Amino acid sequence: MKLPAIQAALREKKIAAWLFCDHHHRDPIAYRVLGLPANSMVTRRWFYLVPAEGEPQKLVHRIEAGHLDTLPGAKIQYSGWQELFEELKTMLAPYRDVAMQYSQNNLIFTISLVDAGTIELIRSFGNNVVSSADLVAKFEATLTDEQIQTHFAARDAVDAITAAAFQEIGRRVRNGGTHEYEIQQWFMEQFARENLMTDDAPVVAVNKNASNPHYEPKAGVSSPIREGDWVLLDVWAKKNMPNAVYYDITWTGVVGKTASARQQEIFGIVTAARDIGAKTAIDGAASGRATAGWEVDRAVRDYIDGQGYGEYFIHRTGHSIGTDVHSNGANMDDLEIHDVRQILPNSCFSIEPGIYLPEFGVRSEVDVLVRQGAAEVTGKIQREIVLI
Repeated sequence: MKLPAIQAALREKKIAAWLFCDHHHRDPIAYRVLGLPANSMVTRRWFYLVPAEGEPQKLVHRIEAGHLDTLPGAKIQYSGWQELFEELKTMLAPYRDVAMQYSQNNLIFTISLVDAGTIELIRSFGNNVVSSADLVAKFEATLTDEQIQTHFAARDAVDAITAAAFQEIGRRVRNGGTHEYEIQQWFMEQFARENLMTDDAPVVAVNKNASNPHYEPKAGVSSPIREGDWVLLDVWAKKNMPNAVYYDITWTGVVGKTASARQQEIFGIVTAARDIGAKTAIDGAASGRATAGWEVDRAVRDYIDGQGYGEYFIHRTGHSIGTDVHSNGANMDDLEIHDVRQILPNSCFSIEPGIYLPEFGVRSEVDVLVRQGAAEVTGKIQREIVLI
């Protein structure tokens, strides 16, 4: 656990303390931030209070008294619920505002892990519970220089594999045929060769399947890829090493010598929206202004709305990227949630607007890395439809 960094972040946010608690591993964030083992038996409630100033405090059950022994701070033990409530009330008494894994109205639901009853209990003591969302983003979704290098290494491999995939599709179509699942499995072979890993296999989707953002070809459910087909490739992977960071992109193409006017129109709108999103984030970083995730989404969404295709843009503009492909930093989102989390230096996220029509879907995805005072798109940017 990085105690000085946590306390510095609390002081920066003007929050008196951060209260962690768990029972049966319900809050994985607490284990990651505190550096606790994720495989320990936890059958009784524990609490760990980190104040902005001073020594942390532990409150553990006597049956499992050693659970927090690896962490600094004084230890208090309890057995009965009355004793638990009394000790917890005393522990929290000096602190008015207490951060917890909570989000008002469950808006940022990936953070809202503490149950309502526990929140009610803490409030009954007179404490004001505030969201830990920005704190979690700092400790879960900001990257070290070493991690950033792993992102670049994944980028180099994935960009090359994706370009080769379009060539492979063309070769197979013209030499006996292929289908989505076969190309997906070809990707997995390339990942193994390049020492890449992924939580799920890439999306390979043709025609109307490309209008399902989470389409997943399977061995028995996979469409053939033929001359004239629209092809979407959504590819994400990271180096197979500890603390590596994902790279996540989406490219589109058509099997043949030309794309239709309709395909070109939608592709042009989507890529222009993508560039607006990237520019919003990059300009925000350069100006030094704190930019929230919702602002990037709103700029992109307003553009697509203005082109008359708002109803076909059915997901957020982008998501936080870290050691998980969907990390716990700010999402570029003013649709599914109003994400007020700030885009932090040394964080990474996708920009991936899409328009999903009944006959085909277009998404164009890049990754943006933000540093102190600057930001950049980290990989190749698709400017033209790939002619396969």
